[in-house]
Amino acid sequence: MFDIGAVELLVVVIVAILVIGPSEMPRAMRTAGRWIGQVRKVSTHFRSGIDAMVREAELEDMEKKWKAQNEAIMKRTAGKIEDEAGEPVMTGPPPVEGPVAADSMPDPMADDPAPADANEAAPELPLAPDKSPKD
Repeated sequence: MFDIGAVELLVVVIVAILVIGPSEMPRAMRTAGRWIGQVRKVSTHFRSGIDAMVREAELEDMEKKWKAQNEAIMKRTAGKIEDEAGEPVMTGPPPVEGPVAADSMPDPMADDPAPADANEAAPELPLAPDKSPKD
């Protein structure tokens, strides 16, 4: 990106020492290093965001191509089956009809036999043996 050679870097260091002074040079270098680190973080974050957007766009394009290829394959296959069977073949999901009213649905309990008499006792189940420790 920047084409800085050894000579240019030496000139910058000499000018910095003359302007800043040798006693303040370490603190100035630390501050410059922090700024460079922050700039790199921001540029990396920006670059990763752009890369993610490009990947999403590529995925959308691929999904469109796959969908188009899948539809073409389904049409070809359906055409072959229709030719062999002589009747149309459904190539997609079944059509959705309007909502079903609750009163038009069959009662699931209607087919059950009449419930047992409420006074009739339930059959007794055998109990598990007592597992208490013996004295």
